Amino acid sequence: MRARLRAGAQEAFGELFDEHAGAVYGYALRALGDWTAAEDVVSLTFLEAWRLRASLHEEGDSVRPWLFGIATNVLRNTARAGRRHRAAMARLPAQEIVPDFAEELVTRLDDGERLAAVRRALGRLRRSEREVFGLCVWAGLDYVSAAQALGVPVGTVRSRLSRARGRLRDLAEKELTDHREPAAGRGQVPDGRMVAARSTQGDIR
Repeated sequence: MRARLRAGAQEAFGELFDEHAGAVYGYALRALGDWTAAEDVVSLTFLEAWRLRASLHEEGDSVRPWLFGIATNVLRNTARAGRRHRAAMARLPAQEIVPDFAEELVTRLDDGERLAAVRRALGRLRRSEREVFGLCVWAGLDYVSAAQALGVPVGTVRSRLSRARGRLRDLAEKELTDHREPAAGRGQVPDGRMVAARSTQGDIR
């Protein structure tokens, strides 16, 4: 398989896609929380795999580490592009925002509210911790494969994953607690009875 991929055999890349596209999509979806963006990551990953086929070592077992290493780089570039886009949009005059219900649907994939909290918490981890967590937990790579994908020692993967799990657990619980606590002082008195309704339009941003 490696020889065929390195030689640019289209049938080999078809087999690679059939076998691993679903896993790459799941990895990207959990990292980005957006179906369309995840599909784009899959397409870009396999385009890059074709372009970088000569970088695949001739010897080895599974090609998953090589492929997920490419997917991780694509996700890095996607994140940078997203930050640039948000910065550009922030400079534009304010417009009425149309709610995006896709995000809500995505968070229902894995225990809805908890996945949303985990994704928010993931955003507060270091990039190196997020990548190790994504590869080992969401993509299902073992320590050795994740190390190969990231180009770091196995011990580094172990320590980053251990640190990421600990921090993520604490941060996710804090996110859940913060989002479940009712907003204080709006339309309520200490005994819980509602006071006269008032317009909150001025509070909306």
